[in-house]
Formats: sequence, C-alpha cells, structure tokens
Amino acid sequence: MDKEKIKQKLFTTIDGLKDKVIRVRRDIHKHPELSGHEEHTKYLVKGILEIEGYEIKEFEGHHGLLADLIVNPDKPFVAIRADMDALPIQEQTGKPYASEVKGVMHACGHDAHTAIAVGSALAMMQVKDQLPWNVRFIFQPSEEVNEGGASQMIEDGALEGVKAIFGLHVYPYLMTGQIGYKYGVMMASADTFEIEIFGKSAHGARPHEGVDAILVASMCVNSLNHIISRRIDPLHPAVISLGTIEGGTAPNVICDHVRLTGTVRTVNEGVRKKIPEMMEDAVKGNCHSMGANYNFHYNFGNPELINTDWAVDIIVQEAKKIVGEENVIDLKDPVMGGEDFSRYLQLVPGAFFRLGVCNPKKNTCVSQHHPKFDIDEDALPIGMKVLGAAAIEAMERLGEK
Repeated sequence: MDKEKIKQKLFTTIDGLKDKVIRVRRDIHKHPELSGHEEHTKYLVKGILEIEGYEIKEFEGHHGLLADLIVNPDKPFVAIRADMDALPIQEQTGKPYASEVKGVMHACGHDAHTAIAVGSALAMMQVKDQLPWNVRFIFQPSEEVNEGGASQMIEDGALEGVKAIFGLHVYPYLMTGQIGYKYGVMMASADTFEIEIFGKSAHGARPHEGVDAILVASMCVNSLNHIISRRIDPLHPAVISLGTIEGGTAPNVICDHVRLTGTVRTVNEGVRKKIPEMMEDAVKGNCHSMGANYNFHYNFGNPELINTDWAVDIIVQEAKKIVGEENVIDLKDPVMGGEDFSRYLQLVPGAFFRLGVCNPKKNTCVSQHHPKFDIDEDALPIGMKVLGAAAIEAMERLGEK
C-alpha cells in the first residue's frame, strides 16, 4: 500500500468532518452520563457508524460498543479506544453546549475522546479499500470507576484478533496543536483501601473505660503517611492518600468505630505489591498498642500504564508530520493518575498519548475534574489524524514482522 497517499486522503477527509465531529462532541457534552449509564452516548455512536457500514456489537451487561471496519475477515485488527462516561460534577462553564443534566458533566474530556473516535471511524471508511487490515473502534463505558470498563470490554472479546491498540486523552497542560508522549510507564496504578477500627464505647468523661477508635484512627493516619517518606525508596514515586474518615455519634461519647478509605498510586509494580503489607503492619501495630481491633481491605485496581516502545515511536513519527517537531513533547515523567487503558496494554502492544487542548483565549486551560473544564475543539481533528495515521503505520510495521 502507498501509506502516505492513504494518510493524505484520510487527513483531507478529517478536515471536512470537523464541523460534524464538533456537533457530535457537543451533543455528548450536553447529555453526559455517569459510569454504567452511557446509553444515550452508545446509541448516538451506533446510529452514526451503523449507517456508514460498520459492523456493530453491543453487550447485555454494559453500554460498551464495538464498531468494526472489516477489510478482510481473515486479517487482524488495529484498535482505537475511546471512553464515554462523565463525572458527578455540576458544570460551571456557561457555554451554550453546557451539560443539561444536573450534577453531571464531562469534566475529563471523554466526550471529546468519543467524538474523535467517531470522526476517525468515518474517515477510515473513506480509505477502506486501501487498508491491508481491519480496524476496530472500542467505545468503552465506566473508565471513571475503580472497577474500570476496560475489564468488561476485554472479557467480552474486545481484543480478539487485535494486534495493536492506540488511545489518547485530552490534556489542558499542553497547548492546542501539541502532542505529549511518554515511553515506558506513563501513568500510575490506582488501588483503593478501606480500614475499619473497632474500639469500645464509653462516657466522654471516663475515656479510660473505653477504647477510643478516633484516637487510634488518627495514629493510623499518621503512620500511613510515614510509609512513603520512610519505607519507600524515594526514587520510586508512590502516594497514599486518605479520602474519607467517618466515626462517632456524639461529642460526649468515646467513639467505638471509625471507617477510613483512600487510594494508593505507584509507578513500580514491586513497590505496589509491598505497600499493602506495610499499611496493615502500621494499622495492626497501632490497634494492638491501644487495645483496638481492625479490618483491612485492599483492592488492586488498574495497573500502571506502560506504553510499547515501537508504538510510541509511531505516535512521535506521525505527530511530528502533523503538528511539527517542536510541538511533539516528551512528557518524561509519569503522572500519578490512573487510566484503565493500561489493561489493554497488558494484553496487546500499543500506546496512549496526550492531546493538547489549552487555549487561553477560549478559556480551555482549566484542569480536568473541575466544574469549568472545557476543551479547544480545534484539537479534535489533530487527535483524529494522529490516531488514524498511527493505525495505518502499525498495520504496515506489524505486517513486516
């Protein structure tokens, strides 16, 4: 195949699709849906792509969707993944396409990811006859919850026949027109934990007759925070954060039960495996010293997101052609946020990259998960082009192996 001619035709098609993709993104933005409830989004995507000739697969247990462009049933797939869910945040942008759902908004950009994947799919259809492999678009639910929709999609066969996968995330810390990449570990693992402290109730004036669960919990919080600074190699970043603490019934009653929850983030699997034992040691020691009991539950969530070197090479190569070498940014350091795209990368090679959406004139440099988060829609065609070009390049490279 003459891949450069195919890419140029693809890019021309993408430029012509910009307005349509913006409309799709705004429709999704106006009608955000929380994790596990992405029904409107799914049917919007299905309606657009089914008419264009995509083979659609739906699922009974969730609102995920596969859209397959079949060039040859005997050939493998290159996959492009987009997540679809929103967050429980009240939007404050004041934009005409702001969320119409009270208390729910696309504060992380998944509306843009879905629209970019839809636009990429429409453009890919225009070069179908020139592609050597099939293309699968994975529209994934529930990225924002700890269980992660990626696992559901994988269990339901999303990676069957897939030889490479690509994904992106909008990024307000890069300017529109910039692409961020990272070799190796790009994002942290994301685990959660729950600790229950069981003490003994007593009158507040006679604390010696009880076991103060609040005091024990405060000792545990202090000890947990020392794990990172004193028991973990400082060359291996890790975070233990307490998110909630609940306990007590009255100001004059010694509390007999406290519940704490939090998250752990690491970028080293060896460190990740050691932390639960260190945490339980700290909780156990404090409880034992004060006569309290405890329950400790640790949930391993999404693993570290580890990009495949040759797939990152492709992203860098294609992005430089599209936005210029000076706008392709080596992010160098991983971030401690989690992303369940990591689960796909455990099974097939691929790469995840950042799409700059910051434009001060358009007020789109606000951080994700903020009620005023928005994106510069001029970035949408850039994301489509990088994903499409990467898919085409991967077909050729893998075909040579």
